[in-house]
Amino acid sequence: MNFPGKILQPFGKIYQTQILDIYSDIKKIKLPLHSSRNRLNTSQTIALYQPVLYSIALKMVNSFADAEDIVQETFLKWLTIDKKKIINTKSYLVKAVTNNCLNHLESLKKKKEDLFDKVNPRILKEMYREFDFGRFDLEFDISTALSVIHKKLKPLEKAVYLLREVFDLDYDNLNEIFDKSQENCRQLFCRAKEKLNLENIKLDKKALDNPGILDSFKKACNFGHLTSLINDLKRDIYSKNFNNLK
Repeated sequence: MNFPGKILQPFGKIYQTQILDIYSDIKKIKLPLHSSRNRLNTSQTIALYQPVLYSIALKMVNSFADAEDIVQETFLKWLTIDKKKIINTKSYLVKAVTNNCLNHLESLKKKKEDLFDKVNPRILKEMYREFDFGRFDLEFDISTALSVIHKKLKPLEKAVYLLREVFDLDYDNLNEIFDKSQENCRQLFCRAKEKLNLENIKLDKKALDNPGILDSFKKACNFGHLTSLINDLKRDIYSKNFNNLK
């Protein structure tokens, strides 16, 4: 199943990780193909597949209301189709709800483009002058948050925590990246959360100076490219281990 990047990218979401989660949700339903004698009736089919379809829609459109509408629209369309022509109900519904989500995202993209086309540039300039950007420093907030994590956690704890908490990588992925068992990764993640819940610490100027991880972290958030961030985190781990051997 291919998801066109031109549709997904303008919304600034980490769709690569979310799509992996969607496939994981789909695999949770393991049912045999229904023969004509034991085929599920309409209400049973809706009750069975509604949760996973809603999960897929929610992760793709990131809106509870829109996800509910898309799932409802999918089932309404399914009710109008001759069920004898559908070989695998699960595959049909998953594909249908995915296509409906992509159509919804494309519609939002067009609405956004139309809105910007109608905006008067002079009005935008006036809004820019009036807005107090001094109160809005997202990069500083991100840098501060990363500095707290850098100060409180060991390199491996930091790496596991960021990839698990921020980018929702599962323990199987973490096992492949760091060559640590899933149980070990789970313990590292829990230990990191406990440390971050402890009393706040004072940050010095040096703690805030970590441009490498900050840049790769922003790229991962904006474009879903985790390779640079993972390499920076690994480099931090190896550097710490090398210093300990001295």
